[in-house]
Amino acid sequence: QVQLVESGGGLVQAGDSLRLSCAASGRTFSGYAMGWFRQAPGKEREFVAAISWSGVNTNYADSVKGRFTISRDNAKNTVYLQMNSLKPEDTAVYYCAADLTTAQAMAVRHYTYLKHWGQGTLVTVSS
Repeated sequence: QVQLVESGGGLVQAGDSLRLSCAASGRTFSGYAMGWFRQAPGKEREFVAAISWSGVNTNYADSVKGRFTISRDNAKNTVYLQMNSLKPEDTAVYYCAADLTTAQAMAVRHYTYLKHWGQGTLVTVSS
C-alpha cells in the first residue's frame, strides 16, 4: 500500500516562505517522478512542480517559477517544495503525487493520469 503524507502547510502572510514535505512509504520509489499540485477553492487541480527520480530534471508552472523550488531526498523517500515570496493567489490545498514517469510528463499530462496521491496540506496566504 503506497502512502504519501504531506506536511508543512499553514497560514502565512504575503511575502513569507513555507516548506512543504511529502514522505512516501509502502514500496520502493526507484524510478518514480514526484510532484506537487494544488487546488484552490472552486478551481481544478493544477500542476505546480515536478522532479525526476535522479533529481536532475525539474519542471515548474509558470506561475511559480523563480519563487518555488522542488527537491528530493531519495534516502528518506521525501520530496520538498520550498515556497518563497508567497502570494494570496498561492492559497490552495497542495497535493503530492508520485508515478513511474518523467518530470516533464507530470507537467503536461492531466493530473487524473497520475497513480499515487497524498491527502493534501492547506496553504493560506493572507494579503
